[in-house]
Amino acid sequence: MYNPDIHHRRSIRLRNFDYSTAGAYFVTLCTQGHMCLFGDICNGEIKLNHAGHIVTELWSRLPERFPGIFLSEFTVMPNHFHAIIFITDPNIHEFNNGDIVGAPLAAPVFDVQKCSKGAASAKNQGAASAENQGAASAVNQGAASSAPTLGKIMRAFKSISAIEVNRELDRQGKPLWQRNYFERIIRDENEMANVSEYIIQNPMRWIDDKYNPDLNGM
Repeated sequence: MYNPDIHHRRSIRLRNFDYSTAGAYFVTLCTQGHMCLFGDICNGEIKLNHAGHIVTELWSRLPERFPGIFLSEFTVMPNHFHAIIFITDPNIHEFNNGDIVGAPLAAPVFDVQKCSKGAASAKNQGAASAENQGAASAVNQGAASSAPTLGKIMRAFKSISAIEVNRELDRQGKPLWQRNYFERIIRDENEMANVSEYIIQNPMRWIDDKYNPDLNGM
């Protein structure tokens, strides 16, 4: 079972690793001060509020801005966000994920279309309301045609979502996300399965989640 504490997710970017190379990444974003802004957990399921639906909609539409990416499982939690993202050439649908950081790309090969099919744990996220369509259209502005870096993707998402969520919550000018994000390179399909399971089960484990303010007195 994947455990982020055991596997030491870090906010530090890996030295000498080209984040525009094709690969799969597990990313986590936390709200500033771990404020619960996106909804509540009820009976092991996430019940998103409007702000949570905005985050869901904007993340789901990132491939419109960055054609070289594919999205797999993700979940919006009350005060954080987990996702799997693939970065690849916009003109191909498979890639090799390097086994060693800094080494030439090598096996294994991920079938991106298969991994991204039914992405987002959509059954838990709920459909975004039509009111979010205008906000989500901001993702399309300045669409990239070449493979972006992970950092560029995350900066764009953090910026766009902060603007739209803060507008919804009438908290303009306040930071929405923590400055750093956590990322982990997914190196093989077994690890992909473990991370996917961790994301899907995250709402069911909220009572013991280290980001749960009721548990940690945040």
